[in-house]
Amino acid sequence: DTLWDLAIAEVEKRENADDDGKHVEVWEKSLLFMGNKNGGKTTIILRCLEREEIPKPTLALEYTFGRRARRHNTPKDIAHFWELGGGTSLLELIRIPITSNNVRSFAVVLVLDLSKPNELWTTIEKLLQVTRNHVNKILTKLEKTNPEVATEIKQRMRNNLQRDHPDYDLVDPFPIPLVIIGSKYDIFHEFDSEMRKIVSKTLRFISHYYGASLVFTSKSEALLLKARVLINHLAFGYDKSKSLSVDPGKPLFIPAGLDSLSQIGPPPASDSDIGKMRANTPLELWKKVFEKTFPPKSFCNLQDTKDPAQDLQYAEYEVDVMRAQKNQ
Repeated sequence: DTLWDLAIAEVEKRENADDDGKHVEVWEKSLLFMGNKNGGKTTIILRCLEREEIPKPTLALEYTFGRRARRHNTPKDIAHFWELGGGTSLLELIRIPITSNNVRSFAVVLVLDLSKPNELWTTIEKLLQVTRNHVNKILTKLEKTNPEVATEIKQRMRNNLQRDHPDYDLVDPFPIPLVIIGSKYDIFHEFDSEMRKIVSKTLRFISHYYGASLVFTSKSEALLLKARVLINHLAFGYDKSKSLSVDPGKPLFIPAGLDSLSQIGPPPASDSDIGKMRANTPLELWKKVFEKTFPPKSFCNLQDTKDPAQDLQYAEYEVDVMRAQKNQ
């Protein structure tokens, strides 16, 4: 064949593919970022979208999106990025981004501030519990209206672990893909090594138990890149990373399904302490051991006293004048 013959064949192949509509399907995914207040969620999103902006504090629920073409001359895939502000105080807003229409292509990114270990467990528990309950409600509805999709979602999460994995029956995967990011590793790295070990081990257990990927990150480019790999996989279908780092002295990087309970080991407490702790599930036992070292701080769940209407970043002259007039 001459070069022209090959070119004609290639064009025909593309045109026929377009007719089927299979090869030009635009990939559309959604991600919800949540976690500690001031934990660095906005910074991570901006780095993933390669935007050189100074992050502003997130008010309530914010939305942005990114577009990428997988190959030259193909339609761009779209990823919707939602971010829940306010730590654990605005949980009811979770139901806005996650709906029965998009739950099939949804993923959650939980950003935890490693420099505040006393807030870790409460943040994880509250955010994941509310999200899980909401997703389960959607799945229950889908089982009646679209049972194939509901079954596919449940099966996909079980597939994160191979059936022959020794922990297959011991874990309880989150209903949709989950990535846990431990931020501010640079501050965490200065902690006492025993404290670091307890936090790292506990987060490994939680991630493995929920079928999640785990990565520690900070402002350093190399660590941010690792978090981006995991997020780009969920957002744009990029290849999964095969690398693994489980050394407690270094930043952790563990893609979902690559850890095991035998490698993580028992909760970091003496046998006599564990014997005294009454726990019904492994998760409860880890919680008690973790909170013995890091007692949870009492959270003030009231909304911030600062009125967002007074925030300069949302100033709008006409609206503000009308509001002042109304108040007067």
